[in-house]
Amino acid sequence: MSGEVSMFEWIVANGWVFWLALFLILAIIEVMSLDLYFIMLATGALASVFTALAGGEFWLQTLVFSVVSLIMILFLRPIALRHLQRGPADQLTNVDRLIGLDALVLEPTTRLAGRAKIGGETWTARHDGEGTLEPGTYGRVNRIDGATAYITPREAMTD
Repeated sequence: MSGEVSMFEWIVANGWVFWLALFLILAIIEVMSLDLYFIMLATGALASVFTALAGGEFWLQTLVFSVVSLIMILFLRPIALRHLQRGPADQLTNVDRLIGLDALVLEPTTRLAGRAKIGGETWTARHDGEGTLEPGTYGRVNRIDGATAYITPREAMTD
């Protein structure tokens, strides 16, 4: 049975295939998540593809993957996020467009529970202060966290 090659031995001998497959998987996950972590890891995997094709040992390929990914996450991702979040209001996307909009309170809204209509859609809402926002009152969206809008009552708003 000396002619059989284990999967690990095959991966070590054909590291570029492993890293290329990992690159593709990470890129696909990034397209679905859009959080800029997986694309940083995919860049590390792509660097490892080139290291493997240049004849680098598997330990070196792994080291290149780790170092490039870490550098990308620590240094490039914050810069990329700042650039993505910059821009005029008419270029903001999805949830970012809701920040600053009026919110019609639909049910009593506290720091723990509530609902509000924002931009024609009903959202889970939380009071971004103390007390209770009563149904029929308006507030302004301060921030969105997941599927929850945090709103401030109009009398507490400053322009």
